[in-house]
Amino acid sequence: MTNREADPLAYVREWRSRLLQGGWWHSFELPDGSTIQGVSELASQKMRIAQFPIPQDLTGKRVLDIGTWDGWFSFEMERRGAEVLAVDRFENPRFYEIRNRLGSRVEYRPLDIYEVSPRTVGYFDIVLFMGVLYHLKHPLLALERVCSVARDMAAVESFVLTERHGLSPAQEQANLMQFFEDDDLGGQADNWCAPTAACLLAMCRTAGFARAELSNRHDYGAAVTCYRSWGSRPGAAAARAPELLAAVNPDNYGINFRSAKDEYVTCRFSAPGRELSRDTVFPEVGGYGVRPVFVGDVEDGSCLVHFKLPPGLAAGWHEVRLRTSGSHQSDALRIAVDVELAAGHLEIKGACDGVSWEASRVSLANGFLSLWVEGLPENADIANVTVEIGRERQFVHFVGAPDAAGVRQVNVRVDERCGVGVREVAVSFGEVPAGSVGVEFIA
Repeated sequence: MTNREADPLAYVREWRSRLLQGGWWHSFELPDGSTIQGVSELASQKMRIAQFPIPQDLTGKRVLDIGTWDGWFSFEMERRGAEVLAVDRFENPRFYEIRNRLGSRVEYRPLDIYEVSPRTVGYFDIVLFMGVLYHLKHPLLALERVCSVARDMAAVESFVLTERHGLSPAQEQANLMQFFEDDDLGGQADNWCAPTAACLLAMCRTAGFARAELSNRHDYGAAVTCYRSWGSRPGAAAARAPELLAAVNPDNYGINFRSAKDEYVTCRFSAPGRELSRDTVFPEVGGYGVRPVFVGDVEDGSCLVHFKLPPGLAAGWHEVRLRTSGSHQSDALRIAVDVELAAGHLEIKGACDGVSWEASRVSLANGFLSLWVEGLPENADIANVTVEIGRERQFVHFVGAPDAAGVRQVNVRVDERCGVGVREVAVSFGEVPAGSVGVEFIA
């Protein structure tokens, strides 16, 4: 076959011709000892999968192979004992043929990468995403899809830019990606992008993986092993855990998140006397680690960390924790992901000045109204509790935890424009009203 390095375009034309003639991309060893010779050499396929730390015994594990084509990697995972789902954007009759000849039970579905989600395929211990990324117009979105269904790790392999494509050493280390509008990459119209290896690593982290490690890099490609967890934790002699003070949605400072959106989490925590950076703070949500995009100080001496909501979280309540280098893990705070905003009967049990605590009378000079509301659900927060004074919506700046009777404190910053006199104060949660009470406002 034509030397790939000497004439890449001739190499592509030749393998296309071989594919049209023989019909097979992958090569296979058959049970009777014979082989099917495809465009891809069997030795190359074994080398590609060996780049990743995938155990030889996968008994009890689930594996997803995205972009399976003829399916050699799927059948190799099955040979190791895994339950395997193979997907590709089109149905390949060769897959059915080789599955029958191998006596395989690998499940096969025509499914586009952008359709992959926990809802459509479920969750997997290992996801294979090999030789697909550079064929995509939305590579980062695709990596987020991969991350959303991976419980443990993903094996990501892609064409990458190197010095062979005219990059300087500094450019190779930068987060660069080239976009191809036409068939400029290898004469193929379905090759859309080519990142550097550094960019590929950064994209894997940005997609939501806690760790992305370069397993191998060669002239035309890179292999990246992506992990959902932070790995081993400090032992018993670790430093004291940081104190987690808040975990909120930075868009509205509430505790509710929507998995269909590109949501982020902001945590405020205390870890005195420690040097902190994006490389020394390790947040996690629902057991999934995720790399910070920002770590900084607050004027009161606490710290902030800002990070992506991990893809693939099931609807419900999830614990947020964090640790710093060498420390124990913090206690948990909870956030709500795709939790329905539903409440039963709401009732205002009391109202008072938020500074003097005088009942049913509020000083406009003090500027705060405190309400006690019964029936608010657990995921009530400042973004979904509405307070109106005389039908004018006010700013809710605090929703407290429920007391033993299920009553929660709701604090409101009062606009002076509401004026003096008795006004009707109404509370609602979503579409559920709590009725109203009369409160006297004084100068």
